[in-house]
Amino acid sequence: MSKVSVLVVDDASFIRDLVKKCLRNYFPGMRIEDAINGRKAQAMLAKEAFDLVLCDWEMPEMSGLELLTWCREQDNLKTMPFVMVTSRGDKENVVQAIQAGVSGYVSKPFTNEQLITKVKQALHKVGKLDALINVAATKTPPAFANDSLAALTAGKAPVATPSTAPAPSKGLLNSPPVKAPAAASNPASGRGQGQLRLPNGIQQCVIKALSLKEALLVVKRTETLPQILDSAVLDLEQGDNAEVARLNGYLHAVVAHEPKPDSDWLQLTFRFVDQDAQKLDYISRLIARGTAQKHFIPGA
Repeated sequence: MSKVSVLVVDDASFIRDLVKKCLRNYFPGMRIEDAINGRKAQAMLAKEAFDLVLCDWEMPEMSGLELLTWCREQDNLKTMPFVMVTSRGDKENVVQAIQAGVSGYVSKPFTNEQLITKVKQALHKVGKLDALINVAATKTPPAFANDSLAALTAGKAPVATPSTAPAPSKGLLNSPPVKAPAAASNPASGRGQGQLRLPNGIQQCVIKALSLKEALLVVKRTETLPQILDSAVLDLEQGDNAEVARLNGYLHAVVAHEPKPDSDWLQLTFRFVDQDAQKLDYISRLIARGTAQKHFIPGA
């Protein structure tokens, strides 16, 4: 029996690698290919057959939604499972994807366990799951509970009721502000506020510094500490038109903001992984507006 094949589409190599690692660990018999954007994926789908597509939404050249729309127009791809993997979790985006024919939908960030569950659901619908389970049974699946690289998932199989992680609200920077310590809230060191979506929840944050590669954030300490290499999404809002950028990345460093073991505040270094020119342009505009013009991150 031929191998089950999956196409992973995302402009961020960090995210593509995480998805592929998770799938290979759990499904040793799966064939996995990847593409850096919708245009590359379209060319691959036109040449060879895939049993499942896991696709980002915001990508250069061709977005995930455009790729989905094209797939549903092709006779041989109309019923192929297509799971949207994206930081766009707003209701209108979910509805738009459903209308385009998405098989599943979920917002970033997410866990390896969720990814495996969604892949199983999607492949079960097309009768491809048994072939994978038979091969995987010969290898013990890895434990995901303590995997700090657990970063990706996909949507629930029932198209009418997609499951998503909490999405950024309208006017997210108008939500109750974080009362940061003096060092972070001082106008000389604080450069605005944002919303950080982590696998274990959402935290408001103070942006201390910003560059094209990373952001230095201050967040309130909670019972569950953020983990290095955790995948996350930083939501930023700019201008009177309430333009929101959803920046994908991971936690490169986590340190105490105050010089004491019971520090109430944490300082996070958040590295961006997006290669989308529009998002890079957005960050450039934030910097140009003075959001971080005096406080670039050393070595960024």
